[in-house]
Amino acid sequence: MSVTGAGALGLLAGRVLFGGVLAFMGLNHFLQLDEMAGYAEYKGLPAPTFSVVASGVVLVLGGVALVAGVLPVVGALALAGFLLVSAVTMHNFWAVPEEDKQDEMTGFLKNVALAGGAVAFAAVGTLSWEFSAGIGLF
Repeated sequence: MSVTGAGALGLLAGRVLFGGVLAFMGLNHFLQLDEMAGYAEYKGLPAPTFSVVASGVVLVLGGVALVAGVLPVVGALALAGFLLVSAVTMHNFWAVPEEDKQDEMTGFLKNVALAGGAVAFAAVGTLSWEFSAGIGLF
């Protein structure tokens, strides 16, 4: 089964928007490594520099996997996992002072919603995608 016609163009647009933005966010993990590692340390993450680099790798490779259609299920599930872990560890709105709750809740909900999008891409990643490298495990 494959996604064709207007659906294929819509899927391509979604892949580029979703995967491209997440890959760009991952690139920023490298471009702003010191600042992001400092924030990760502030949030109590162990090995903050390693955590920022590892999460940057997941975001870049996962985003590119979706855009290019290379192992899209693996890339999408890696993104979903990262986004859910990040929601809980970096945006713990329940444990911050009142003045920070709204910002952290927004970040938490954004990550959860993006994880839902990643799961949706994983679900359609088993189909054949036009405009892709077509390299997958499923």
